[in-house]
Amino acid sequence: MPSPTDRKYTKEHEWITADGTMGITHHAQESLGDIVFVDLPKVGAELTAGKTFGTVESVKAVSDLYAPVSGTITEVNETLATAPEQVNKDAHGSWMLKLKLSNPSEMDSLLSAADYDKFVTEEAGH
Repeated sequence: MPSPTDRKYTKEHEWITADGTMGITHHAQESLGDIVFVDLPKVGAELTAGKTFGTVESVKAVSDLYAPVSGTITEVNETLATAPEQVNKDAHGSWMLKLKLSNPSEMDSLLSAADYDKFVTEEAGH
C-alpha cells in the first residue's frame, strides 16, 4: 500500500502535511498492532524536531512519538483519548496533532512518500 503523496514522512514513521497536521503511518500502526492508548501533549506545547512528544501504546509495546518538525501545537485530536483504535482503522486519516510550524524549511529534510516507502522496504530487509 503506497503512502499518500500529500505529506512528508520521518524514519520514525510519523507523517506531516504542509499545514502542520501530523500522525503516524500505516506501517507504524501495523507494526504496533492494536493501539490501546495515545498520550499526546496539550495545545500550546512547543515541539522540537527530532524530540519525543508523546507515546502510542499497543497490546505489544509502548512506542515514542517523534516530532517531524518544530512548532507550537494548535490542536490535539481529542477523539484518540477515547478511541485510540481509530489509528489502526485509518492511520493516514487519523491525525494526532496540528502544529504552527516555527521553521517551515524543516519540512525539506523529511522523506517524500516514495522515499519513505523505499525506506520501509529496506528496513524490512526485502
